[in-house]
Amino acid sequence: MTRPIHSPIWPISDHVSPYRLIVFFLVCAVSVSVSGRGQEPPPDPGNSHLPLAGTNPEFTFTRIRYDSPPDRWGWGGPTWSHDYPRADAHLSRIVEDISTLAANIEATNVFTLDDPSIFGYPVIYISEPGFWHMSNAEVRGLRNYALKGEFLIFDDFEADRWRNFSAQLGRALPDQRLIEIDVSHPIFHAFFDLKTLDFPHPLVDVTPSYHALFENNDPNDRMMAIINYNNDVAEYWEWSDRGYFSVNFTNDAYKLGVNYIIYAMSH
Repeated sequence: MTRPIHSPIWPISDHVSPYRLIVFFLVCAVSVSVSGRGQEPPPDPGNSHLPLAGTNPEFTFTRIRYDSPPDRWGWGGPTWSHDYPRADAHLSRIVEDISTLAANIEATNVFTLDDPSIFGYPVIYISEPGFWHMSNAEVRGLRNYALKGEFLIFDDFEADRWRNFSAQLGRALPDQRLIEIDVSHPIFHAFFDLKTLDFPHPLVDVTPSYHALFENNDPNDRMMAIINYNNDVAEYWEWSDRGYFSVNFTNDAYKLGVNYIIYAMSH
């Protein structure tokens, strides 16, 4: 399988001072133009992309919108939008500020998996896959996207929500095996050289773990997807300008996000 050339721009340095990152995410409070809506769900943007006039960003944060029918306990609803749009905008600003990757800091994408527009963006993010449901057309879209050589980030689900996530993923990629990875994998050193993954879920008392899909089910081949299980990394991104969570843990969450983007754009 071949991958389209995205001409990645390499970061300035593989080792960035944690202090510098603290400065940047605190600056997000005034430098990123997003609305503070508390925990209320955002307006439904549909399938939209707002282009930047006069620029050509290499990376635009692209989130997937999906249906999530209520489960037997009544949970469900617009779970795709958890942490949207603040998390998306904040991570984009961090990527733009600390690397030489040209990131879109004025707008983000929201698409469904059956929208061919997703093929114009090499990284997609899916929130709350414990409630995720795909139509047959979306299954085909996800399969084609992954096999084309693009990259997926799954985030924000815990405990037995793994069952729904793995079942939905299996519909699109039945031959792929989910493999747990640790801090030794290159994705955790793509920009920041992480020494540990030992930071907690921001809200739930669970132990985070990290899993991946690889071409040929071989951890030495290209990673197709990263899965943050028992974690909610975007929760830290969303509230980084409000001081709700520890600065150290928020930094760790940003380091993960930046590493994911740099790895995806350079592999």
